[in-house]
Amino acid sequence: MKVFVLPSFCLALTATALTTAGAATPARPNFIYILADDLGYGDVRCLNLQGKIATPHIDRLAAAGMRFTDAHSSSAVCTPTRYGLMTGRYNWRSRLKSGVQGGMSPDLIEPGRATVASFLKDEGYKTACIGKWHLGFDWKRKAGTPPFTDKIEKGSDGWNADFTKPFGGGPLAVGFERYFGIAASLDMVPYTFLENDHVVELPSLDKSFPMTAGKDKPGKTRLGPAAVSFEAENVLPELTKRALAFIHESAQPSREGKPFFLYLPLNAPHTPIVPSAQWRGKSGISPYADFVMETDATLGSILDALQKTGLQENTMVVMTSDNGCSPQADFAELATYGHHPSFTFRGTKADVFDGGHHVPFIASWPGTIPAGSETKELVCLNDWFATVADILGKTLPENTAEDSISILPLLRGEKNSVRKTLVHHSVNGTFAIRQGPWKLILASDSGGWSTPLPGSPAAKQLPSSQLYNMDADGAEALNQAAENPEIVARLTKQLLQEIANGSTRTPDSEVKPAKKS
Repeated sequence: MKVFVLPSFCLALTATALTTAGAATPARPNFIYILADDLGYGDVRCLNLQGKIATPHIDRLAAAGMRFTDAHSSSAVCTPTRYGLMTGRYNWRSRLKSGVQGGMSPDLIEPGRATVASFLKDEGYKTACIGKWHLGFDWKRKAGTPPFTDKIEKGSDGWNADFTKPFGGGPLAVGFERYFGIAASLDMVPYTFLENDHVVELPSLDKSFPMTAGKDKPGKTRLGPAAVSFEAENVLPELTKRALAFIHESAQPSREGKPFFLYLPLNAPHTPIVPSAQWRGKSGISPYADFVMETDATLGSILDALQKTGLQENTMVVMTSDNGCSPQADFAELATYGHHPSFTFRGTKADVFDGGHHVPFIASWPGTIPAGSETKELVCLNDWFATVADILGKTLPENTAEDSISILPLLRGEKNSVRKTLVHHSVNGTFAIRQGPWKLILASDSGGWSTPLPGSPAAKQLPSSQLYNMDADGAEALNQAAENPEIVARLTKQLLQEIANGSTRTPDSEVKPAKKS
């Protein structure tokens, strides 16, 4: 390889070209995608100015980039959202039609299906997943034990796995070259770190952890197989440490033309709510608030590492959450301090109401994303796959990322809308569809954990569908279905068509509003 030395004025011109916002998009940036676990929209100070939890590093990312005020996960719970993020498909197109997987569940992503990781690997990117996977593995079982399923297993069922044998599937099967993390949510077995295709330390005893550390409350995580040295409060610090090490070791190859994709799905602030020792009491509010602050600090460490390695200018960083905040955060306690994790939205994690899936989404990429900008356009976490392809100038095949729409025009500061509709999905499989200001819920209840509960007497007394104008009624307080039967009919038809089509990327999939005579 020959090395050429450019005159200083040429280097200056090159730097200017790479950092000019708008039409000029830097080629082959690094990508870092940080997925918090159960972080509410209202937990982020730059999105909720009345919030009481300090999030200086998320605010710092927003100051350098763009805030999305109408961003949504494709589901109101963990596993389905991660499927949509990785594949660019709506989660309900998979075999998992409701609920979430357990830590021992089999691979959910279908063999041979393209993912954003496999796409970037094929494009020459170094790919790593560090964190909570929650999309299944091919665990080797002990002889005579029943197969693992998509249902959350009892903790004791984890002992049916032969942890001495390498497992298959998981991140390495879908395009990641490296993996370190935990199998699923930190309240699910096995309680041990995983690296590539093996457990780091063999489970040898049963453990469980309090759902909220430092609180005299009943409830613990599932009792099951654990490594002796594994402690819940050490997980977030360890994931952070591993992510920083990956960035530092990837810096020089990145400068030499080998960019990287780091997918960092955190375990926090999901249960067990376990802020580490240095963060306990920092918020002055609650352990949950402490854990949010520690989660924010992880982002801060990542941003600092990019500055130290000189990668900041050509790295796109996304910070978001897999769904809304869980009731385990103790909404009532937080409210006494004037803090509301769901912001002004109705409901919580698991619900089809916006509190279940309206999530924080911040993106920064110096020179392309205007600093301190904001967009009110409708976007979905599924859009990551198409956006990455668009940045690299690639066209995706029709059978890939079927429900992913590139948001690159929005990131550049262009004001045109890119997504015409968005399908929402709750923990029990309830559907809703959003088009423009209108949101239609095909149920009388929350579809999740808030009132009115599915199947409750109160829900049975309510209309079978709910229609809200989200521009005028973001709190979903006034059901307008009875007054607008034509909108209910149109959106119902639109939803059924999008389900039947198998894709929403095709422009002819949209049912247009009827013209007024």
